[in-house]
Amino acid sequence: MPTDRVGAIGAGGASPGIVISADRIAAAVDRELQELGTPERAEKERSYLKSSLRFHGATLPQIHGVATATWREHGGLDHETMIRTADLLWVTGAFECRMAAEDLLDMGSAMLTTADVPFLERLLRDSGTWALVDGLAAGPVGELDRRPPGIGPTIERWASDDDFWIRRSALLAHLGSLRRGEGDLARFLRLADGMLDETEFFIRKAIGWVLRETARKRPAEVVAWLEPRVDRVSGVTIREAVKHLPVADRDRLMTEYRAR
Repeated sequence: MPTDRVGAIGAGGASPGIVISADRIAAAVDRELQELGTPERAEKERSYLKSSLRFHGATLPQIHGVATATWREHGGLDHETMIRTADLLWVTGAFECRMAAEDLLDMGSAMLTTADVPFLERLLRDSGTWALVDGLAAGPVGELDRRPPGIGPTIERWASDDDFWIRRSALLAHLGSLRRGEGDLARFLRLADGMLDETEFFIRKAIGWVLRETARKRPAEVVAWLEPRVDRVSGVTIREAVKHLPVADRDRLMTEYRAR
């Protein structure tokens, strides 16, 4: 894939006549993040996330700031340059660069198509931590699933994948839409029911998290789903799920859970 091209004007595209090099953009982002980081914070983050990735030690606001400034500097990136830049940042193996890559994909998510699903899946499989998985799954992946034709077959396949991070992604892809009172709640509840007996913490947490956000707009449906399942849900799932329910429903469900 060529790394130098003239950006096309339009949504998410650069001004005509300006040559955009994904290599130079990625190198500049990497360099700036290294300059912003500190060894002390790098070690702290590595220990907190228990990750084998390299860490520059930049803060999340600094990462977001660098990614946003990069996007604006070029008047946005066209689709090809965005994907290439994100890929180059990802393969550095530096956590902060991967976070910046996610930011660029999120800012340009309207340009993503179903043809980009294999790329996004590759990033998810290579993440190995909630700190990277969650942003991709709830952001760009969720955006792709929200727009017609959606990525329903992919979500269904992910829900039974051997990798629990991919199963978690199948759940979190619903988060943004359900939080807004939209989305395919029936599909999420079906997939969640299939994972309800799992012992993996990050699956249990994801089910509870999505239910919690769904309850902001559709509390009755969350209650109706939880009530007959209080003998199956884990503590972390139900404690998350009931946080935004009406007090009476929350107290009743927790009482039933404790007495099961």
